[in-house]
Amino acid sequence: MLIREATTEDWPAIWPFFHEIVAAGETFTYPLELGEEDARDWWLLKEPNRTVVAVDDDGTVLGTAKMNNNHMGNGGHIASASYMVDPERSGQGVGRALCVYTVEWARSAGFRAMQFNAVVETNHHAVRLYRSLGFEILGTLPEGFNHPKHGFVGLHIMHRAL
Repeated sequence: MLIREATTEDWPAIWPFFHEIVAAGETFTYPLELGEEDARDWWLLKEPNRTVVAVDDDGTVLGTAKMNNNHMGNGGHIASASYMVDPERSGQGVGRALCVYTVEWARSAGFRAMQFNAVVETNHHAVRLYRSLGFEILGTLPEGFNHPKHGFVGLHIMHRAL
């Protein structure tokens, strides 16, 4: 698996699984009806932030990550990131590879920590992955997310020093 900078030419491969994940409404706080143009603008970040794709040997996009400063100004030393893996590629290490990549990017870019603002507590795979990579749950916003199957569930704020 290769992780490389995403380009606008990658978007047609990202959009189908991006749309599927967002429309399911189980893991992201994005609007369920998010349109393709807005989605592309939200996901494909401009420098100094970055968006990458994980591709296989044939160049097939397996997943994607965006990484950015979590806040601006005096809070600009904390990074954040978001990840989407094609559900057909789940369990193949794509999410872990993307997460490790973003942590290394943040460290090399001079960030002091990485924070995830809204990890849905029922997203057990993500919570387990992030914890295995050194992230801690700082707190949970009770009923901060209206899950389509579980109703109102918490949103974790997760953090890792770099």
